[in-house]
Amino acid sequence: MRLSCLLDQNIQEFGEYPFLYDGDMEITNVAIRDSASLLAEKLRQSGIGEGDRVVVMMPNSPGVLVAYQAITRANAIIVPVLFTLHPKEIAYIAKDCKAAMMITSSSVQFQVNQILKEMDEDMPVLMMDKNDLASRETIQADRGQSEGNDEEVAVILYTSGTTGQPKGVMLTHKNLTRNAVNSSKHANVERSTTIGVLPLAHVFGLTISHTCYVTGSSIAIFPRFIPGEIFAAIEKYKVRSFSVVPAMIFAMMASEDAERYDLTSLESVSSGSAPLPVSLLHAFELRFGACVYEGYGLSEASPIVTAHKKGITIKPGSVGIPIPGVELKIVDDSGQEVPKGVIGEIILRGDHITPGYFQNERESRKAIVGGWLHTGDVAQMDEEGYIYIVDRKKDLIIKNGFNIYPRDIEEVLSKHEGVIEAAVIGIPDERAGEEVLACVVKRPDDGITKKELLDFCSRQIAKNKLPKDIVFLPELPRNGVGKILKTTLRKSVLQEKNW
Repeated sequence: MRLSCLLDQNIQEFGEYPFLYDGDMEITNVAIRDSASLLAEKLRQSGIGEGDRVVVMMPNSPGVLVAYQAITRANAIIVPVLFTLHPKEIAYIAKDCKAAMMITSSSVQFQVNQILKEMDEDMPVLMMDKNDLASRETIQADRGQSEGNDEEVAVILYTSGTTGQPKGVMLTHKNLTRNAVNSSKHANVERSTTIGVLPLAHVFGLTISHTCYVTGSSIAIFPRFIPGEIFAAIEKYKVRSFSVVPAMIFAMMASEDAERYDLTSLESVSSGSAPLPVSLLHAFELRFGACVYEGYGLSEASPIVTAHKKGITIKPGSVGIPIPGVELKIVDDSGQEVPKGVIGEIILRGDHITPGYFQNERESRKAIVGGWLHTGDVAQMDEEGYIYIVDRKKDLIIKNGFNIYPRDIEEVLSKHEGVIEAAVIGIPDERAGEEVLACVVKRPDDGITKKELLDFCSRQIAKNKLPKDIVFLPELPRNGVGKILKTTLRKSVLQEKNW
């Protein structure tokens, strides 16, 4: 199935209904289709054709979904880009994928101007704002099915570049549609209204729109995460569940606005993109009376791999079980599957998995070996098939020949009432090879000291895992969806402390 069929089948099965709520605006599924058909024709007239790459860069808005549908109907390829990236980063992506056009909005005109200055060649730019949505008079616009098969590339998603220049993850129509269908089936998603505050330019946010097409659900869309606005939407639309990243859970817990709204409809939130401290999970459930379903995914898997769901045991610290259509193994460095309970690397196979990186055969061969995607994520599986993410393989600290997993220490630090969040990194050490450094954001009104935190840690973890030092920071560096950038953190701390 192609991405355009998700919307067409949505209309056929559920009829016309409000698909998006954007402030006071209600945009129906039919209006999105009609607007997309008009824009697809405009793209064709502009010379956009099969296989052309079109960058879409704008804050969350109805125009993003219209652009995505239009591009796929024109048989072109969507290149979603976070508008919060630096203009140089966006220019790199546009040049790397040889973009034929950029679709954006006037709200980010300044960024667009900066991006164009970084480009070697002119790139056509199409501005799309709210008043560009199709009116009822345009209902006879061309709605023809786009040609082609579902094995063709639909989207190129550029990774965050935490370890260097970003790579373009190619995802086919089959990858994305199967993931939407299978993740909805896994979670037994019921028709409802959810909140779309994760960036639609990120694979996690993009998947939300796909699952809503499949389930006939609606989305209250937001360009940024402001807890008070999210609480108001939960009350207004009787939201039962929505997807978040851990940084949003931190913000909801820190907000004093929650008590002003009726949040009793909220049954659960699905958390992904980064590890969620178990102590924070329990605190959230206690305060909001809603379950936290932690899951795991990555761009190369379209993206959902494992998840908790209603009706099965929730195991705090776990990311749940594999969804249908995913083959998952945990292997050692030689590629051999390890026994249950043993730590190894997650490898994946199935209809959800990327065919490779755009025009990057070298990286594709490194990542996909014998048909299996090597994720670089270290985990273990229990006897019931639940997955526990231990860490990123590249974040492993090797001290005196012993493996130390940063997440073990981060979990302990996060339990201290004076700590908002923590990130643990390895720093060079002449004697030990690497030493452990903890970067901590503490509560503003808490006078906690390094010694107190080290004493706190020493009561719960082995001596060889104890941080050599603790650095207090006002905040931790993050990418556009709240994932902590440990490479950036390590570089800045080493420079500042001259280690």
